[in-house]
Amino acid sequence: MHKHVKNIFITFFIGIGVFIIGSLLDNGFQFESAKEFAIEFTFYQVYAFVLGYSNMFYFTYLESLHWKKSEGVKRVIIGLVGSVIITLIGLFVLRMLTALFYFENSFEHFIANESLRPYQFGLWITLSIVVTFHIIYFYNQYQQNKIKEQKVIAGTASAKFDALKNQLDPHFLFNSLNVLTSLIDENPENAQRFTTSLSKVYRYVLEQKNKDLVSVDEELDFARTYMMLLKMRFEDSIIFDIPERASNSDSKVVPLSLQLLLENAVKHNMVTASKPLHIKIYEEEGDLIVENNFQPKQIVKKSSGVGLSNIMQRYQLLTNRKVNINQQANRFAVAIPMLTKQITLMETKYLENKEDAYYKAKKQVEEIKGFYGNLISYAVVIPFLIFLNYKTSWEFQWFWFPALGWGMGIVFHAFAVFGYGKDWEERKIKEIMEKENQNKNWS
Repeated sequence: MHKHVKNIFITFFIGIGVFIIGSLLDNGFQFESAKEFAIEFTFYQVYAFVLGYSNMFYFTYLESLHWKKSEGVKRVIIGLVGSVIITLIGLFVLRMLTALFYFENSFEHFIANESLRPYQFGLWITLSIVVTFHIIYFYNQYQQNKIKEQKVIAGTASAKFDALKNQLDPHFLFNSLNVLTSLIDENPENAQRFTTSLSKVYRYVLEQKNKDLVSVDEELDFARTYMMLLKMRFEDSIIFDIPERASNSDSKVVPLSLQLLLENAVKHNMVTASKPLHIKIYEEEGDLIVENNFQPKQIVKKSSGVGLSNIMQRYQLLTNRKVNINQQANRFAVAIPMLTKQITLMETKYLENKEDAYYKAKKQVEEIKGFYGNLISYAVVIPFLIFLNYKTSWEFQWFWFPALGWGMGIVFHAFAVFGYGKDWEERKIKEIMEKENQNKNWS
């Protein structure tokens, strides 16, 4: 229903425009009476409605067909040829009905006096409008295709990110149960304490695994709890140095990154009383660094492949800042970027927060309603001013000043609301690039 109302308004305003142009070309906008003005205006509106609606219907039909990218020229040719045929048929039928019922001529008289000249103006106007519609249509398709490509990229990245996060839950539980199994044999008392602490730690895992980023302070708190679990197993064979708080409380990292790095350090290094493992966590140049003395095991258990590679892949989807690995003869360190943006990737960059999207859509609807209100006011006021000018001082046609001035304002209003203008392409490209690259501009 809304679409039909919109189309009626479009054909009405097209009729006004064609009426003004046609009247200026035909009689210099000179009318003998208000009745002649009204009759002429009505005829133009009928023609605009029939020809406009028939061409819109045809254009909608063409849009519903599945055109290949290589068929752009074919689409334009079929559109123009079809519009010409529809316009000629429509003009013929309208002129015939006018001759038969308004002028009360016979059909033979109508055919005998029919010529090509009356069709030229209608064809010129129709083709101008159709060409404009095609330009707008193909440009919109071009922009929509670019947006669709970005959505495909975003959707793929989102799915990949979720898959990486979903690795963490079973991975952590599996490794923790392995540790618990070892503790049961080595130290049953610590195994009992480990079980109690593990429930608290696992709660954090469940709470954070669906988040894209967490604050560094939260990760540091969790790392301390996880270190307690490791201390229960290795006692004095492992030594930790960890800051109380981050220097910037707004800084964020990917969740469970510290746990994975701590686990990685324990898994690949000897942890004995004679060779204790020293693990230090500290900040440096915007990175959070996990460093340990490098004393690799002679025989390393088969890795699940989740740890360091998982962190690196998640950061690749979030930022262009790299996870840096520094391995030396007696030192191994991994630096993960601390991201200072307050927003998350999946909610606001790829899929966009639903509430924000709702308010954006609501604002857009209000702007469109304002535009149509402006358009309706123009359609009501300007004809009244023309009539008033005609009845008072038609020698000086002052109505052109408000008509043209207000009309230009409506055109600019339409550009602002619907996004068409001389800087439209530049703004649209910038908008798409920002959507693609904002997630890579974390500072």
